[in-house]
Amino acid sequence: MQKNTVFRQYLSLVLLFVPALLFGVLFILFKANASLGLHNTFPFLPWQFLVVGVFGIVATAGGVLDWRFHRDPLNMKIPKKERDAEAQALGFGGIPMFLLMWCAMISAKPQNFLIPILIVLIYTVVAISYDEFVFHIKRCKRRENMYHRMLVFGNGIAWLAWFHFIYCK
Repeated sequence: MQKNTVFRQYLSLVLLFVPALLFGVLFILFKANASLGLHNTFPFLPWQFLVVGVFGIVATAGGVLDWRFHRDPLNMKIPKKERDAEAQALGFGGIPMFLLMWCAMISAKPQNFLIPILIVLIYTVVAISYDEFVFHIKRCKRRENMYHRMLVFGNGIAWLAWFHFIYCK
């Protein structure tokens, strides 16, 4: 197997963990920032962060299960175009969205990030819809669809909770 093929197979798996790891690292680095709304007494975190954590875990588990599902020789392998579409949704949608949301969260003026966040949100939704409607709609069975729903809805609910924290506090 060529290096490039191995890299492509693992790229989407690695990209699944980037937001969670980056969130944890940045959270530790910025824990003194008043914008995070951390408390010295219980509950230590705003409820939105708990929702982000729970549904982020659901989304990541769905992504890992889907990735593993396609590594089983009995299941259909992911074509290169589909793998590229998924990597683009994660790399050009998810990661920029994460960075914009983090900057908005710690900013004194989060409204300055609203338009870029909405633009990246639209791109991400289009990229995910393309992946689902071009590659998955006819091919996927019940189990694989469950993994996709975990990934998409888990990320969607986590994002909504984070957005609520930033713009509705």
